[in-house]
Amino acid sequence: MIAGRYRLQEALSATVMAEVWSALDPELDRQVVVKLLAPEADRSRFEREAQAAAGLADPNIVRLFDYGEEGGRPYMVFEYLPGGSLEDRLAAGARPSDPEVQRIAADIASGLAHAHDRGVVHRDLKPGNVLFDAEGRAKIADFGIAQLSDADTLTEAGTVLGTAAYMSPEQASGEAATPASDVYSFGVVLYRMLAGRLPFEARNPTKLAAMHRTAEPAPLSTIRPDVPPALAQLAMSALAKQPESRPGSGGALVELLTFDAPPDLPPDAKTRVFSATPRRWSSRMRVPFVAGFSILLLAVAGLAAAVLLVRERSSSPPGSPVITQSTPTTRGATSHATSTTPSTRSTTSSQARTTSSSATRRTSTSAPPTTAPLPSPPPPTTSDTTPTTAADTTTATP
Repeated sequence: MIAGRYRLQEALSATVMAEVWSALDPELDRQVVVKLLAPEADRSRFEREAQAAAGLADPNIVRLFDYGEEGGRPYMVFEYLPGGSLEDRLAAGARPSDPEVQRIAADIASGLAHAHDRGVVHRDLKPGNVLFDAEGRAKIADFGIAQLSDADTLTEAGTVLGTAAYMSPEQASGEAATPASDVYSFGVVLYRMLAGRLPFEARNPTKLAAMHRTAEPAPLSTIRPDVPPALAQLAMSALAKQPESRPGSGGALVELLTFDAPPDLPPDAKTRVFSATPRRWSSRMRVPFVAGFSILLLAVAGLAAAVLLVRERSSSPPGSPVITQSTPTTRGATSHATSTTPSTRSTTSSQARTTSSSATRRTSTSAPPTTAPLPSPPPPTTSDTTPTTAADTTTATP
């Protein structure tokens, strides 16, 4: 039992720095991981790891639950991650699928961004320090040699610290590590996931460190012709020799990686989409915007047309007949006035108006135009009139 609470169950690893055990926390009924400082190990480094982990709280960084001392040995209690490490998945040259590579890369970038934003540089990012939870989410572990911006450094200038296969050129030269140094290590990890091998390989760690300083890695396209070009570009840019030529931090990596999957999908069902520049407008945003704008333009055009039509109708004189296509006037069908006395003229004029009104109504309908029938002769009057003849008629033409 550690601190009277954590029951050790199985030894997971043992190094010159620490022993790592799976354990049970009966008070909360959960699995945890207990890390005990080795008897002869550097106590200040252990305390630094606890300090760095305590200041970080991100879904892509292993969580620290507790810290204390038992029998003169400091210990830390971390969340239990049953998914193993990325090193396990890459063993014997294994290579994850490209969608899985994209997902893991995005998780690592997110964890680095959180640490860098809080002034923490990991300095030892490698597949063995990337662990997976039960849902397959990648989390960064082991901040044992992390550099904190507000604390003294662990080593003096000129001291090489880190793992040779993943070490940045500046670290290999004994220079101070920066967030761009973690980006270089990220590039090595991404290169290995895509190619199934490291960018530089040598049995001698010193020679390997020298290769990171001076040698250029083989282009990923020469190793894998089918490698996704955007991911290959990201890996190669992260492996630039000069820190200022790389993405500057984990936050810059996150800006280069965009996501198109809903957050509630399980990790294996997510599709991560890489773009060379941060996305501003996605196709999902652009299509509704264009459609909505087009509908608005059509509505405005329709309203303008309606206003013009109303104005045109309102400007016409009342009672104006509807104009339709007319047929030529029938030969001989003419309209003339009868020579009558005033009384007869009045009667004939009234009849002509009636006939004209009837013809106008017929013209405004959809029926084909026809010649109006001859009106009946006016009734006789007591005044002195001239009899109406058959020729003295009014014929309406359409």
